[in-house]
Amino acid sequence: MFRILGVLGVLSLFVLVPNPAIGQEGKVASPADGHTIHVTAPHVVAGKVMGPYHHYCKVLSPEPVIECLCYESNDPGARLEQVEYIIAKSMTRRGAVSLANWNKNWPDHQQEIATGRVQVHDLPPDKAKEVADLVATTDGIIFHLWSHDATVPGGNVVIAQSVGHVNLTETELKKGVADSSAAKRSGK
Repeated sequence: MFRILGVLGVLSLFVLVPNPAIGQEGKVASPADGHTIHVTAPHVVAGKVMGPYHHYCKVLSPEPVIECLCYESNDPGARLEQVEYIIAKSMTRRGAVSLANWNKNWPDHQQEIATGRVQVHDLPPDKAKEVADLVATTDGIIFHLWSHDATVPGGNVVIAQSVGHVNLTETELKKGVADSSAAKRSGK
């Protein structure tokens, strides 16, 4: 009982102590900062096309490794429904992901972007194209955490997929590494 009261007491401090407003000097940095690249794309969840989901992404490392928080809308009160990791083909296609796993769970962003379903927002057209060109050198994996029609998260994580996903052969999987490396070198 005393432990519960102690935890509640500590939590009440967070409610009672004012936090600095966003943008105020002295704001403490957090891992949630930097999810500023806004992209929309539909996903296939449990066999059903859903979305488009609003992705708010940040680059974690230059290969690239990108993390996206995905929401059903861009409303400030929208809840987090998915997390997508966007990983350089040079990482996913050199043995880190098996062909069977890749075909089941990993969309090729070059193929997905080519469908025209992916839109980059809030950037001038030339910068949006740079983002799309970089992401085209990657694969992704999407963890669907909370269905939009559920009152609470059910505890089941579903791996979502891109619309129009195409399975690859072992040769095509390996070719994707060479193609994405060539595209990076040429600046495409």
